[in-house]
Formats: sequence, structure tokens, C-alpha cells
Amino acid sequence: MLHFGLSPEQKELRDSVRRFAENEIWPRAIELDEKEEFSVELTQKMGELGYFGLFVSEEYGGSGLDYISYIIVVEEMARVDGSHAATVAAGNSLGIGPIYYFGSEEQKQRWLPRLCSGQGLAAFGLTEADAGSDAGGSKTNAKKIDGGWVINGSKTFITNSSNPMTDVIIVQAVTGEKENGKKEYSCFLVPADSPGLTAKPIHGKLMWRSSDTGELYFDNLEVPDDALLGNQGDGFRQMLSTLDRGRLSIASMGVGGAQGAYELALKYAQERKQFGSPISKFQAIAFKLADMATEIEAARLLNYQACWLCQEGKPYKKEAAMAKLFASEVMKRVATDAVQVHGGYGLMKEYHVERFFRDQKLLEIGEGTSEIQRLVISRCIGC
Repeated sequence: MLHFGLSPEQKELRDSVRRFAENEIWPRAIELDEKEEFSVELTQKMGELGYFGLFVSEEYGGSGLDYISYIIVVEEMARVDGSHAATVAAGNSLGIGPIYYFGSEEQKQRWLPRLCSGQGLAAFGLTEADAGSDAGGSKTNAKKIDGGWVINGSKTFITNSSNPMTDVIIVQAVTGEKENGKKEYSCFLVPADSPGLTAKPIHGKLMWRSSDTGELYFDNLEVPDDALLGNQGDGFRQMLSTLDRGRLSIASMGVGGAQGAYELALKYAQERKQFGSPISKFQAIAFKLADMATEIEAARLLNYQACWLCQEGKPYKKEAAMAKLFASEVMKRVATDAVQVHGGYGLMKEYHVERFFRDQKLLEIGEGTSEIQRLVISRCIGC
């Protein structure tokens, strides 16, 4: 039997996140965006409210909730501000997730309680200057030494990697060559205060301006053997699995962001009068709003289906790629039309809708471009 409703617990969670986002983040969103300022205060508050480690079992300090509950939190944050939604999404899917799913018991006990409490953040070091969509082109390498590894290389566009709360960075590095001549990849847990690690914040971004994005440089950085995440050579598989789950959170950012932009457009259209009537009464505007509402619902259902498959342990790679692709492009259309509904005011910074318009673009690029999603989907359907 199909059931499309949220449980009472999920509804309560949604409402509580919405209140926090509207009361705490909304009043500061424009200012933080303008200053390109990562808010330690708001991030710590999100940790106190349990927004990190939602899908992690309670024995490691998590909330032990289902994956859809986690996605609801990201969606509600994105409805108000993409930057803070990105902090939560990356902190969970890309930071906590790999440690929880692939880490040893010792690694989980060491890192997860602090990360789940929001006292610290974890980042996933994958992208490099010459290795974006081509993740197999990574050059950062780790050489085996007695009792550990030496890492050299660099990463870029890494969320949650260069702020005062960053505790640990999961670094994918080349650790050798396979028999077929292809590179062997492994992942390492690198404490943020490690000698040989330099983290530099990236400024001048179009979008997510109050989210922390950084460049990482590894100069003969040494880590012990127990810093290896899982087994040597598992890094590429771990990366693919992490990105599959990450696409669900990016899809939820698309759904939430589209919802926020749509609500701004609807409110403005009901209040703005031209020719003696609210512009929402004009068919040209009413039809735009109707299309927005329809596409948002379709994107939400597609994403929730993919999340359900994930939490049930069923294959979901295709559905995750579809959800990420569709939700990202729905937000593009909704944000564009929302600005159009606002007219000239939609281009002004004091109207939040222009921030949604800017924030949308990364959803088509981060964690696999729309082109890569179409490649994944085409392979899944047998092309």
C-alpha cells in the first residue's frame, strides 16, 4: 500500500525546524550573505537542536531517525537560506556519513559524538582543481611509511573545511595502482589541526556566501595507520556511495529552495497591485505560480521516493540522480519565475528572492553536475 503522508513525528520535526529557520536565520540571512560570514553561533544552535547526526544511531550521539526525517530538516533550512542548509547537508551527508558507514568502531567513537552534537564539523575532501566531474583524475597522493602515511596534494571547493568549527577532513588520495593500471584510491581521516595542513577560505562566491567553502593544501602531512577509513583501496567505492547519499540532500535543497522562492513570489503577487488588482489575479502570473507549485510537488515526491529506497536498503542510485537533477532544475525555473513576478524589485538585495536566484546555480554543479546526473541515469537505464 502506498502512503504519501508524513508521520506525526516528522511533521513535528518539520514545524520545529521551520520555526527555527524563520526566527533565527531569516532575520540575518541577507546580512550574513552580504558579509560572506559563516556564523559559528547559528551553526552551534543547529547542533544543539540535533540537526547533525540525525540518521546516526544514538550510541554514537545521533538522533537515530530515518533518512526522510534528515531530508526534511535540509529542505526546511533551504526554504529560508541555502547557505545554512548547505552547512547541515555537507556536515551530515559528506562529513558524518562516511565515518558512520565506513569507519571502524574506534573512529566512530572518536569522531561521531562531537560531530553529532554540532560542536565540530567534518568535511569531505574530494574535488581538486583538475578533478571535478572527473573524480578519477585526482592527484592528491598518500605514500606508505612505517606506521602511517604521508599525504601531499590539494583540494578545492570543500564545504565546512576552513572555519573555526572544522574538526576533521575526510581526504581521498591515490595510494597506488591496481593490476589493470588504474589508480587505487583510499580515504583518510585528517584532523583539522594536523601539521602540514593549510586551509584557506574561498571568498567572492556568487552563492552560498555565508557557507564555508575552502581550499586545502597537504604538505608532507603524516597520519597514522588508524587514520585509514575502511580498507586500503576502498576510497573510490566510498566516494561513490557518499555522493549517492549526498545527491538526496542536494535534491532536498532544490525542493526547499524552490518552495521558499515560490512562497515569496506568491506573497508578493497577492500584495502587489497593478491596474487596480493584485497581480496574482492576472492569468500570466497565476499560471506561473500554478506551474511552480506543481513542479515543486513533483520534485518533492521524487526525492522522498529516492530517500525511502535508501533507508530501506534498496538500490537507489538512479532515483537519487533523477531527484538531484530534477529538483535542481525545478529550483532554477522557480527562482527565475519568482524574480520575474517581482519585476525590478526582484533584482534588489533587500528582497530575499534574488538570493534564492543566486543560490540555485550551485545545485546544478555541486555533487555531480546536471550533465553527470544524466550520464548516471542513462547508464542505469541501459544506454
